[in-house]
Amino acid sequence: MTTSKPQPPAPPASSSSPASPQPHPSGPAPEPASTQPTTAAGPAAPPSRPPLWDRRFAYFFTARTVSQLGDAMMPVAAALAVGARYGISGVGLVLGVWTGTFVLLVLFGGVFADRFGARRMMVGADLVRVVTQGVLAVAFFVGSPPFWLLIAMAALAGAAVAMFLPGMNGMVPLIAREPQRANATLKVADALAHLLGPALAGLLIALTGAGTVYALDAGTFLLSALCLALIKLAPANRPAAALTTATPTANAQVTDAQVTDVQVTDVQGVDAQGVDAHPADAQAPSSAAARTGSSLRHDLRQGWQEFRARTWMWSVILIWVVFGVLLFGPLVPLSSELIGDRLGANSYGLAVSFLGAGTVLGGLVALRVHPARPLAAGALAMVLYAALPLCVALSAGLPVLLVGHVVGGAALAFWSVMWATSVQTHTPPAVLNRVSAYELAGSVSGISLGQLLAGPALALASPQRLLLVSAGGCLVGCAALLATPAVRRLHRVATGGDTPEAADGASQAAADGTAVRAGTPEQPTEPVQA
Repeated sequence: MTTSKPQPPAPPASSSSPASPQPHPSGPAPEPASTQPTTAAGPAAPPSRPPLWDRRFAYFFTARTVSQLGDAMMPVAAALAVGARYGISGVGLVLGVWTGTFVLLVLFGGVFADRFGARRMMVGADLVRVVTQGVLAVAFFVGSPPFWLLIAMAALAGAAVAMFLPGMNGMVPLIAREPQRANATLKVADALAHLLGPALAGLLIALTGAGTVYALDAGTFLLSALCLALIKLAPANRPAAALTTATPTANAQVTDAQVTDVQVTDVQGVDAQGVDAHPADAQAPSSAAARTGSSLRHDLRQGWQEFRARTWMWSVILIWVVFGVLLFGPLVPLSSELIGDRLGANSYGLAVSFLGAGTVLGGLVALRVHPARPLAAGALAMVLYAALPLCVALSAGLPVLLVGHVVGGAALAFWSVMWATSVQTHTPPAVLNRVSAYELAGSVSGISLGQLLAGPALALASPQRLLLVSAGGCLVGCAALLATPAVRRLHRVATGGDTPEAADGASQAAADGTAVRAGTPEQPTEPVQA
């Protein structure tokens, strides 16, 4: 699948709500007295949750937020600056080259992130985008850039994003002990960036020209690369439960890699907090790949086998491809035309802003709610996303239209956090980046196909009827998600920052027959039957 200045660090997480999705009316229920550790003064207090905002997460948050702010400015810059010189077809071709390059190379980005370390690949990708956006900034400052230069820089930028995004998913478990809290926080920041970015780009183009926007975008990538380079990663320390969904071969590789990683850092030196004192990536996959010298084809095949071995994962991606074709792909061109023609361009801009506000709301909800079955909860939330195309298709008034966009944005944001956390915690570190690349390729290809088919589909039906099909497809897809046992029964993996109640819930999930079991690549992972 594809960001506002970072906010100051949040208060210590010990003041936040417990992870239980349905707390006791008077607060979290205490553990039985027989299970609580005691001291001379009486029962000991349960351990507090670790803070989210340590130095590593602050650097990662800053890198992600500033680069997303720059990315959010680019569609407006392309539409206004490139469109003014080369028309709508020019804009479409530039964006199409960017997307096509990404889809073609993202699988290799996952392999390289596992081989050489996600952080190294992300820093390199940011530096490439500093060059591409800087070149375009100079070209716009000097005059009108030739079309071949726009195409070439779009291809390079798309390749850089293909190297960047697979590793981003794999970085979250390395820099945050509670992936769901981290994903929700990043989702809120992404939404704020997409609220501010387009408005900032339009203002800068009107006041100073497109060159300033591209120069600012280059600056955001430079700051992102600097922040990522300053992150010092500890050796991979994932919950044992995360390995239960892997193939036996991958489990052995992860175990060997983690042992070797610890041995290496013991030689190099680790600081008092257990963080590698050297800035080099401490990811196990990179050293494992270097030692084995595995071929690129073997790495791609292993990533595919790991992706295929998880029924819940490929089932979701299959449904998401359909969502891309029927829902996400045609939604923007169709809704922008209908809303703009009926209520004016300003109303469509306002609706997009409310969509961003809903995304912020969904991220905040995901910070508080920790469902035992995250994908089932996310699928239920996605039912509400149907309100967005439905209110546009039914020509709802502006107040209803804005409410529909808030609801839709919140639903999609909540699902996104549940999905990202599930992928990160149910996939071994040794193959996480490659698995993320496969799910990204599937998701983005469906959206691209939906965008391409939106225009020709107008010859068959009106925009209103097509959006009704989108709403119906959303509901049918959500029903398919909930009807798939591997998706519906997937349980949350307890992490190092979980409260005792949440950890007990995860343990009970494994005991009551609804946890996932390890399978071989030829035998997809299925829920254990009670």
